[in-house]
Amino acid sequence: MKPDIKSIDKQKKIASETLLRRYESLKDCTYLDLRLGIGEFKSASSENGTPKEVMDDYEASFGIRAIAGEMPSWGFYGQSIGKKNLTNENVATLLASGIDIAYRRARANAKKKLELKKIFDSLTGVRLAKINVCQDIISADFEIDPRSISLQKVLKTSNDASRQMKNLDPSVQFTATVIKTGITRELFCSSEGAMIDQSLPLTMGIITLSAQKGSACPEICYDYVGDLRGWEVIEGKNCYNVSFHNFAIERTKDTIELAGAEFLKTTIDKVVVVTDPHFNTLLAHEIVGHPTEADRVLKMETAYAGRSWLFQSQEKNQIDNRIASPLVNAFSDPTIMGFGHYKYDAEGTPARPITVIKNGILKSFLNGRETAAILEQEPNGSMRAITPSMVPLVRMTNTFFGPGRKNPESIIKEVDDGYYIVRHKTPSISESRENFRISAQKVYKIENGKLVKLYRGGGIMANSKDFLMSVDAVGNDFKMFPIPDCGKGQPMQVMKVGNGGPTLRSRARLTGY
Repeated sequence: MKPDIKSIDKQKKIASETLLRRYESLKDCTYLDLRLGIGEFKSASSENGTPKEVMDDYEASFGIRAIAGEMPSWGFYGQSIGKKNLTNENVATLLASGIDIAYRRARANAKKKLELKKIFDSLTGVRLAKINVCQDIISADFEIDPRSISLQKVLKTSNDASRQMKNLDPSVQFTATVIKTGITRELFCSSEGAMIDQSLPLTMGIITLSAQKGSACPEICYDYVGDLRGWEVIEGKNCYNVSFHNFAIERTKDTIELAGAEFLKTTIDKVVVVTDPHFNTLLAHEIVGHPTEADRVLKMETAYAGRSWLFQSQEKNQIDNRIASPLVNAFSDPTIMGFGHYKYDAEGTPARPITVIKNGILKSFLNGRETAAILEQEPNGSMRAITPSMVPLVRMTNTFFGPGRKNPESIIKEVDDGYYIVRHKTPSISESRENFRISAQKVYKIENGKLVKLYRGGGIMANSKDFLMSVDAVGNDFKMFPIPDCGKGQPMQVMKVGNGGPTLRSRARLTGY
């Protein structure tokens, strides 16, 4: 039999005792933490109405962080755990060995930093901002337990959707579906006395399809539903309020329609654009979420993914400065439901709502304990990792534009000449996030307050600050959507996050063919 999340019950005391015993014996070790996790999932995929793959599996791993040395420095060790090693004795041995490796790495890093300090005098030891040390148990919250769903049902649901998508119209050339459902459980304990046992369900469905009419270029659609809930997500309890099957059929109909639409042309000048909540999901992700992650802000991530235009130095940055219209507010909130939901982050910091932009003024960054200490801010619980075996990074959670007061229909009706940008597709963002280009699934021409023509292959580009400063209308139609594939780090960690917002109206250049 494969292990399940109940295995953690047998390991909690062992993990805590092993960590504390080793911590007391390690010279000049000032901090240790340990994460031990197990996930169990069922998944199935289909192509053109034919089963492709099924899986009923588990994943287990642990990760250990240590701070040690004369110039306190990090050391990390993580690894996966095979099912044969998920016994009390083997886990204790693995954890003790992992702690020793992390400690030795921390000492080696500290020694190297002391040598480099002769050249780079600004080097300092690691400091962690203080947090409330917690002991807590958080159970998985769902209506339909993912573990109660048979693999056959997962496969049938995936295959039925793929087949009906393919048979909807002769123009549909290819369809693929993937459904995954399961639960993860992660234990966090630290030398400070934290003991947090946190479980989260996850269910998601993905569709991919292409349609072609005549000799025109094929139209391709990739989209998804998902949430940190149970099987009810597939049955309709999701941000679209439709079943996975109906979601797949709706997207297929859209793709068929778009396959016959005219391609949008690029404009030289800015035009009035109304962006819908789905499009603003990726906009919030790229120009609010990433540039406010404190490791990027502090240039810790420069070699991998860039910096942030919001922060040049401690003395020269945009905190408490206007970066957007007074109508614009933005938040990061792991306490609300979405792919970025949790009660404690990967450092055991309690999750809480964060005001990122208030009435157009930048107020804060997303941080962990180390970056909070550097920036002299309060830790706000934004450290995450895709598995315990990966080192935690500062990551956006549920990060979004706040709602306004205007009816979205009236926002469009007030436009004499402009464009309605519907649903995001692909981003292209500058190194410091100061410029963006994001394509849309649909673009409609607006004339005299009405949608008069559908285009495909288009999107918008703008300077991030110029776009935000030009926002002159914010809708009351806030929605949160899942982003399942946010990449960051080296080695790469593909994280699930929540993003969203309401309808916005601003000015930007159109991109197209």
